[in-house]
Order: sequence, then C-alpha cells, then structure tokens
Amino acid sequence: MRVIRLASEIDFAGWRSAARALRAEGVAPEAVVWTVERELFDTAGSPPPAAPSNFTVPAAFLDLAEQVILHRGPDRFALLYRILWRLEREPRLVENPADPDMARARDMAKAVSRAAHKMKAFVRFRLVEGTETETYAAWFEPAHRVTEAVAPFFVRRFTNMDWTILTPDACVAWDGQRLMVSEGADPADAPSEDAQEELWRTYYASIFNPARLNPKQMRQEMPKRYWRNLPEAALIPELIASAQDRAAAMVAAPPRQPSDRVLKASLRHSRDASFGQGAPTTLEEVEAGVQVCRRCALWRDATQGVPGEGAHPAPLMFVGEQPGDQEDLAGRPFVGPAGQMFDKALAEAGAPRDRAFVTNAVKHFRHEVRGKRRIHKTPDRGEVAACRWWLDAERRIVRPRVIVMLGATAALSVIGKPTPIRANRGKAMPLPDQAQGVVTYHPSFLLRIPDAEAKAKAYAEFVEDLRMAGKLAGL
Repeated sequence: MRVIRLASEIDFAGWRSAARALRAEGVAPEAVVWTVERELFDTAGSPPPAAPSNFTVPAAFLDLAEQVILHRGPDRFALLYRILWRLEREPRLVENPADPDMARARDMAKAVSRAAHKMKAFVRFRLVEGTETETYAAWFEPAHRVTEAVAPFFVRRFTNMDWTILTPDACVAWDGQRLMVSEGADPADAPSEDAQEELWRTYYASIFNPARLNPKQMRQEMPKRYWRNLPEAALIPELIASAQDRAAAMVAAPPRQPSDRVLKASLRHSRDASFGQGAPTTLEEVEAGVQVCRRCALWRDATQGVPGEGAHPAPLMFVGEQPGDQEDLAGRPFVGPAGQMFDKALAEAGAPRDRAFVTNAVKHFRHEVRGKRRIHKTPDRGEVAACRWWLDAERRIVRPRVIVMLGATAALSVIGKPTPIRANRGKAMPLPDQAQGVVTYHPSFLLRIPDAEAKAKAYAEFVEDLRMAGKLAGL
C-alpha cells in the first residue's frame, strides 16, 4: 500500500505530481492512500517528482481537478486519481455524463463554485479599531476551502483598501501591495461590529421590496448559515413579518405625481418619438406631451394644445372634433358656444359632465385667418390620424365603458373609417377595446341649422342619444 502525504488540504500541485508518478509506476488506485498530515506551510517532504511519461490527460480534467481539490470531501484525492487511472483506457471518460465517478466529481466542482460565489456575496468587512492605517477585517466560514482561490477577487474589488479575511482554514490579507496567506483564525479575532453597520441596515431596509418577497427563494440565495456574519440579517424576520401589510399599503397608496425629470423626458418623447414607441401612461404626461406635439403642422398656428379633461377613470367619454376659437384660448375643451349647448343637453339627458371625460379627436385648433377673425376648418384625415395617438392614450388611461362620438371627425378618429351620423345614431356600436360606441351630432352642427323646426328636432335627437349613452354607462 502506498501512502501519499500532501502538503495541505488544497495541495493541487502536490497531488498532481504524486498522481503522475504513481501512474507512471502503474500503481492502481486501490493501492494508494491519500492523506494530509503536514502543517499548512511546511514544504518539507513533498511527494516524489513525477517520472517521465507520455501519458496526457484532457485539459478539461485538469480544470475539473483544480476545483474538486477545494471540496471538503475526504475522498476527493482518491476519486481524482481513480479518474486519472481510467483515462488511459477511456480517453473520453470526461465527456461521459452518466459515469458515477465523473458525476461525483462534477457535483463536487459545483459545490465548490457555489461556495466561492457565496463568499464573494456574503463577506462583510468591519473597521478594525486602534490601527494606524485604516484596516478592515471580516470573518467568514466557507462551505469549502475556497479562501485562497477567491482572494484575487477581493484584491481586484478592494485594491485601495487594507483588509483581512479570516476563516477557519486560512486567512488572506491585502495591504495595497501584497496578498498574504496565513493559518486559519478564530471568530474572536475579527471585529463583531462597527459604526457603519447601522447605516448599512438602514440602506438595506430602504431597498427591500415587500411586494417581491419570496422567503423560500430568499433562503436559497442567502442560507441561514451565513446570517450571523451579515449585519442586515437581523432585519430579515421583521421585514418578512411586515411584508404583507407594507405591500397592501403600497397598493392602496395614491399614485405619486411624476417627477420633473419624468415629465421632461415625456415631453421629449412626445415631440421626437415615433408612433411605434411607448405611449403616455398618465393624463399628466398626455397634457405635457400635447403642448409640444409636432406630429402634424397644426401646432404652428394654434395658441396651445387642448387635451381632454374630466373624471378618470370614467364610465363615459365624449369625443368632439377639435378645439374652437375659445377653447384654443382657454386651453380647455367645450367652453365656447358649442360647449354651452353641450352642457345644456347633458343636463336634460341626466348625464352629469363631472362624471365623464371630455376631449377632442384633434388637440390643436385648425383655422384660417380672415381679417381679425379665425375661421374654423375641419381637420383632414392625416391630421386626425396623427392626433389619434393622443386620443388612444386617453382612452387607455380613462377606460370608458361608453364613448360618444360627437360628429363625423370624432367617429373617424374612434372607429377609424368614415361613419355617417344620421344613419348610425341611436344605437350602440361595439368597439375593439370592449367599450360601446355611440355616434351623434356635434353641438356646433346644431348651432348652424337655420330652420328652427329642424333645429329643435335635431336637438331632441341629440339629447336622446346622450340619455341612451348615459344609461349604457350606468349613470
């Protein structure tokens, strides 16, 4: 029986040299006992140098062996030598996922990789009091012997800081110039807390999102064995216990006003973005975006953009054609003569305006100047199509059950095709967004009817349509 004594628990070079020599001598795996009896930094009595050999192994095996050596399993040295022994007759053994030896080695390598990841994630440095140079120290207990292997990661991450990581296996220290390795230490050698931990706990509590809490997943990612070294771990039970109430409060809280930065971004987006990009999600964004809209040329002659206004969400939405002269000056829809007739008809129909949302198909006033007067001109199809982006946004935000289209331009914008008013009024029309559509006259049309009898008849039909719409909306 051959007894091989390695210099340390992670002596990969020693194992490799000894394994090469044993393999060259033809020593079978069952005739070898692997042990670690020397002190960690005692270099005397290293394994004998390897004899010359033409036998080579795949690079993938060496990579795997470097990982497996760091595992705490007592059988790791023998397992690796057994695989090495078999490789001469089974050169593709490393590629066999069903082989028990290879499966065991891969499981060990995965466990080592997880241990290295946890060490990178859960080491918490604390300031060492009473040192001339500001120095930090951390206590950590890795699941496997990964301390020396992970140390270069901390050198790269904390290059300008003096630090020490103490573990039961070994300690690594960095002074800004050199990485030093020493024997393992005791937990009492590391500071148990420092003044910065309260700040860290405050930060952790502020970024904790109760709505995304998944305790099972949380414990998988942050096993309890590491909690005693984590300052934030003391908060976890309370954060979990209060998560449901905090999430409910978040749901019940009213939406906050968008910040100036968000509104400015929305303005730029509304002015410059294509139709294929994201649309506004709040009426405030619609209002801000309409003022800088350049999707058609109507903005050049208008005083301002006129977005919709009213309740939201609202069961009933009224869509007119475009702002008139007074609406253009006031910045509000339906405030001129047509708006006054609209309000009168709404009152007679029993459909209160304050429970509805009132808007227009086109948000800028199209007109031509004659002398001192600005004469209304009907928007063309291109202008209606360009402004439909804003109307669609209002519809998504307000979510009306019934949309009343006041006139042909409104019907073109909502339905997307010419829709005769007289032939379609008085009935509900299903729309793609599950709302019901009702078409009727525009109040301006009623104002322009010269014959009194015809005007009274059309007005009565208008009120009847509004009443029907109100009932459909549940008002």
